[in-house]
Amino acid sequence: MLIPTPRGPVSAALVRTLTGNAPDLPARLGRDLAAVGDPFTDEDLQLTLHLCYELHYRGFDDVDDRWEWDPHLLALRRTAEDRFESALRRLVPMPAPLPARDVPAALTALVEQDEGPSLSKFLAGRATMEQFREFVMHRSVYHQREADPHTWAIPRLAGRAKAALVEIQADEYGGGRLPRMHAELFRVTMRELGLDDTYGAYLDAVPAVTLATNNLMSLFGLHRRLRGAILGHLAVYEMTSSLPNRRYGNGLRRLGGNADATRFYDEHVEADAVHEQIAAHDLCGSFCADDPNQATTVLFGAACALALDARFAEHVLDRWTAHESSMRDQTSSSGRLLAGALGA
Repeated sequence: MLIPTPRGPVSAALVRTLTGNAPDLPARLGRDLAAVGDPFTDEDLQLTLHLCYELHYRGFDDVDDRWEWDPHLLALRRTAEDRFESALRRLVPMPAPLPARDVPAALTALVEQDEGPSLSKFLAGRATMEQFREFVMHRSVYHQREADPHTWAIPRLAGRAKAALVEIQADEYGGGRLPRMHAELFRVTMRELGLDDTYGAYLDAVPAVTLATNNLMSLFGLHRRLRGAILGHLAVYEMTSSLPNRRYGNGLRRLGGNADATRFYDEHVEADAVHEQIAAHDLCGSFCADDPNQATTVLFGAACALALDARFAEHVLDRWTAHESSMRDQTSSSGRLLAGALGA
């Protein structure tokens, strides 16, 4: 994957430096990240974070891998993370302490109380094929590396919690069989919908609110102090997966999608019905039993996941209700016409 097009002064300076077109990161570059505005829709901030985080995943073809641990880049990343995390803590205050035994029930209550807009209902009953394809473009940023952000937690756990996470992740990775890996199943869906299944193909096209949902996972997964948050994040993802994925699959069938196109969604209906119990009890419950002080962090991560997904769904539905595209613009930086990709 080539490095994406900048979206502001900080990401522009970062891209110039990473690609060798500037000698080093400008001093105190992070000052420009303190601009007034909504951090969750700040294109420059969210792309800067994504660029920094991607160096810990597959990286960029035109960037030297040694940048991953460059101290100046890590300092910039920390400044960006501080602004992002501060916004998260304003959006979702840290929950009150509770006994470890109550964590599974508290996770269930969070899910039941979630009043975010239902994107899955719209896709099941009203979406056009063009809108469904847009949805898949948004989700490709995560699903093409599905499970990877949560896997960062494995070496940070022990005992029953570690075993539970490995059990979930083994299913996400298809039990070691490439055709059954969830990321690979999603690539099949993309191809069946006539989309580019290249890793990061639509990174230039998705807005900051999409990047924010992905940056949240990386923030939690890459910091040991937030290991409880990444477990809570995974738990609510598993606990809110089966019904929406059933709707996604039914919506795609309504639009003429074949069995290959819907297999990704159908697979999640069955798998995540099992995973949600493992995640709530064996993973989060056991983790908090071993370290009761982590209970609030687990619930914080869960609440953040629900809150940012709600903001994403609101953005998409607002645009579609106004008969507009939910993507950033109609032409990506690499010259691909999104209108063409959407069948316009």
